[in-house]
Amino acid sequence: MFIGFFNDLKAAGVPVTLREYLTLMEALDADLASRRVDDFYYLARATLVKDERNIDKFDRVFGHTFKGLEFLSDAALEADIPAEWLKKLADKFLTEEEKKQIQALGGLDKLLETLKQRLAEQKGRHQGGSKWIGTGGTSPFGNGGYNPEGIRIGGESTHRRAVKVWDKREFKDLDDQVELGARNIKVALRRLRKFARTGSADELDLDGTIQGTAHKGYLDIHMRPERHNAVKVLLFFDIGGSMDWHIKATEELFSAARTEFKHMEHFYFHNCLYEKVWKENQRRFQATTPTFDVLHTYPHDYKAIFVGDASMSPYEITAAGGSVEHHNEEAGVVWMDRVLRNYPSAVWLNPIPENEWAFTHSIGMMRQLMGGRMYPLTLDGLDRAMRELVR
Repeated sequence: MFIGFFNDLKAAGVPVTLREYLTLMEALDADLASRRVDDFYYLARATLVKDERNIDKFDRVFGHTFKGLEFLSDAALEADIPAEWLKKLADKFLTEEEKKQIQALGGLDKLLETLKQRLAEQKGRHQGGSKWIGTGGTSPFGNGGYNPEGIRIGGESTHRRAVKVWDKREFKDLDDQVELGARNIKVALRRLRKFARTGSADELDLDGTIQGTAHKGYLDIHMRPERHNAVKVLLFFDIGGSMDWHIKATEELFSAARTEFKHMEHFYFHNCLYEKVWKENQRRFQATTPTFDVLHTYPHDYKAIFVGDASMSPYEITAAGGSVEHHNEEAGVVWMDRVLRNYPSAVWLNPIPENEWAFTHSIGMMRQLMGGRMYPLTLDGLDRAMRELVR
């Protein structure tokens, strides 16, 4: 098993050596992983990965090799909902007429209040019902069923209607070394370039040397700083959830941006910007950056580029506590307004085709917040976005 894991890492492009593999074996012999999957994952990663750019590749191979093993977390949910309650035994297929008959409970606060009551009253598992926590059916609590507004507990998204998600989800960092599917992405980004010569004089200035030599009558060597792209960029990537469908396009954009911009910082968020962002998805609950720190660290001359599908519950934009993953004290619209006031030169790139934007209410809301500066993640959209940023 471990030899196969080692070979798969090499095949995936992770530069592991026999020495590192033997070190891992020694650590396992010493029981440093304590026979826990969590500890083994971090031990293997620390031993075999020497460059953080390879963590994403390592995670893919680890997940493939040890699939079926669960990562146990010390962080437990406040209420212990038995897994048996959430087993999906059968899909319930509803007609459009039946869906229209199902009424939402009437807002986020009412949903949370009703969930609290259900947790106190429910004593067993339910399947296909309309009230209790369970699977299938039309209840607003559980997974695998249908409700226009609900709280998904466990399982996977089916209709993308949940306004809250009661689950710990793992997201992956984007790989900035991915092979570009279209070289033209780089060409489009090059519109956002403003060259300047800064730093130490370490490049020969041929024209200056010729002019100086002719003027003085002897060799007069002139040096100059290397010419760099002086544009400063802040990239904010929506990660996880519905963005999983657009990983390839966003990785290509990320990879191109890393080669085109000397001054670039990136951060991740989920669905809508709130009080904190992060740079590593493996540690997005432990190592976060307050959004205020971003605003106070990077000056107004940075260009802000948001990348996301803007597809979410409207509560995530308009309501305090509307985030699907945590209780946000202030609504997402408040934080978006702060960022846009601090970085007036900003655009939003959306991987969803532009002719489909009208079908999702939250896309229209976010487009309005951006002052109409939302563009599709296509070559034409990139070209229009870059023209906007250099205005």
